[in-house]
Amino acid sequence: MKWSFLVLTLLSLVSAAVRAQVPTGFPSGFGGQQSRPGSTTGVTGNNGIDDSTKVIYGPKSTRYVLEEDIFNNRRKLYTVDTTLDDAHKYTYVQRSNFLYQDLGNLGTPMHPVFVSMPDQLGTQTGYSVFAPFAYQTMGVKYFDTKSPFTDMYLALGGRNRNILRFDFSQNITPRWNVGFNVQRFTSQKQFGTSGSNDANKLLAQNWGFVGHTNYRSKNEKYTMLLHFINMNHSLAEQGGVLPGVRLTEEGDSIINRYDYEGNARLTSVNGREIRNDWHLYHQYVLGNGFQLFQRLDYQRHKNYYQDDTLRLNQSTKIIGDLVYPGFYPTILGDTSRIEQDARFRLVENMAGIKGIYSFNGSAFNYRAYLRNRIYGQYTRYNSSRTQHNEYETRRLETFVGGWLGYYFPDSLSQITAEAEYQVGGGFRLQGQFDSKFLTGGYTAMLVDPTLLQERYQSKVFFWRNENFRLRGYNHAYGKLNLRYQSIRLEPGLDYYLLSNYIYFDTDAIARQASGSFSVLQAGLGYRIQAGKFLASGQTYYTIQSRTDILRTPPFFANAQFQYEFLYAKALYVQAGVELNYKSSYFGDAYMPLTQQYYLQNNQRTEGYLLTNVYANFRVNRTRLFVKLTNATEGLFNQGYFAAPGYLQLRRAFAFGVDWYLFD
Repeated sequence: MKWSFLVLTLLSLVSAAVRAQVPTGFPSGFGGQQSRPGSTTGVTGNNGIDDSTKVIYGPKSTRYVLEEDIFNNRRKLYTVDTTLDDAHKYTYVQRSNFLYQDLGNLGTPMHPVFVSMPDQLGTQTGYSVFAPFAYQTMGVKYFDTKSPFTDMYLALGGRNRNILRFDFSQNITPRWNVGFNVQRFTSQKQFGTSGSNDANKLLAQNWGFVGHTNYRSKNEKYTMLLHFINMNHSLAEQGGVLPGVRLTEEGDSIINRYDYEGNARLTSVNGREIRNDWHLYHQYVLGNGFQLFQRLDYQRHKNYYQDDTLRLNQSTKIIGDLVYPGFYPTILGDTSRIEQDARFRLVENMAGIKGIYSFNGSAFNYRAYLRNRIYGQYTRYNSSRTQHNEYETRRLETFVGGWLGYYFPDSLSQITAEAEYQVGGGFRLQGQFDSKFLTGGYTAMLVDPTLLQERYQSKVFFWRNENFRLRGYNHAYGKLNLRYQSIRLEPGLDYYLLSNYIYFDTDAIARQASGSFSVLQAGLGYRIQAGKFLASGQTYYTIQSRTDILRTPPFFANAQFQYEFLYAKALYVQAGVELNYKSSYFGDAYMPLTQQYYLQNNQRTEGYLLTNVYANFRVNRTRLFVKLTNATEGLFNQGYFAAPGYLQLRRAFAFGVDWYLFD
């Protein structure tokens, strides 16, 4: 009934559009043309209607800025995205172009497929697998709207995965805007349940919120950006699926490793992460080429884990000739339950001077700052059912840094350099050159271990790694931007030199390797347009000097083949197929207690061509998609594991709608 209703809804929208055959008001760049910052559109009257009563509010009158552009004195006005490109990518893994992995279902812990550089200097908590589900500080859009702007998004992803988003923004005055975004998504267990009537069938639940405001003074000298981000994410941890047993016609028992309805290794286990982040950025122009700025952050994070059926989860399970020992490596003391509660608090302040000078078509940009971080992490864990222990870490960190940028007269080329030093600690050096044909750069970092890598105490794990050294990262990269008519090729090369690398071994315990090792990655991005047909994608080939402490797939490929057309002068359509392949490898397993991925040598993952078939539509100001995910399930093999113990979700039909309102 649900899918019949959705299909009828889609057909009714298409029918209405065909009957209307009216201009959509969207930019003509359809199917692969990125939405670019537009020019200012004149508006008369208070209701968005000109003298001819034509409605003129729309995407071109609704614009936003990003903090990073203002911070770098390169303010840009972006229009809302009205293209159909990638409208069918509704999960977080799909939006990352499969450069992140999860446990096969929406809302499960995410982990980068390849080497990941730290985002900044300074000690981090180490709890990051749920971070992609929160609104990101540098991704908050600060709007300037000529009329109230609303964006409503709904995706029904099949297999009981649902995503709902509601965004609203409105100018209070011509220079002051307020808005908010709300997100809710859920997913249900695919194994380890008694059926659709199971009261505990929910797997992941997420609430996300961001409230934002921005203000500019009348003389444009003062700019203020402020937002508050909240995330409340909970997950019923399952530990993976146990294989099943099926009988042959002869009555023999056969192990079924791809039992999508099998039992879970963990029951009655829950994890949760709560984030509350305040962020303020403001600047004041004192004179030509001289500005004062400040960034201020206050963060409160909580990570919680509870296992109320520890004895059951730690019991040995025998399936045929397979033996599955207790889920946890060992239990220290009482075996009745596990409770772990880690709370992190941070106040971070960055203040400094910056400015930009323009001359003869060129521009020179500079920034110098002082950054301070005061933080503490308090951890409480149970030693028995009723007794608890606790420990705490508090620190003050100070950084000094500077940034330089030069922009060439052609407006397409620029060179930037940045340096930051942590007093008594590490450093970060970074340089990059961008031009029409080439992008290249180099980054060197020495960063502290995370708080979790340094110290962790619980009934299962206990380590204090006060002797861990600073982690070293060196990254050199280059990419060519080659274009010929409708063909675009982007061959690239990345080289990493990793020193004092910290990883989690096969017992899920934090270890530090001595010395250095290297990772070399060759890649090719491509985009070929032939009339209404588009072929695009990216491939990577990776080699490593050590594979015992870092596991990545040697070969990785994304491909997308798409055909687009206009139906009845009113309905824009994109139809295509999306492919992803990672070569088989010993992918990292997941330990829910510590929220860390760790090494394993028992089960290969991936090695399967994931195929998704989709169609995107645009009717006036509404975008829709239908999608068949994992379309080839069962054609080449019974299934595959997205992570050790976790099967990739079975074939599913998804539907989504994204609706803009400008009044």
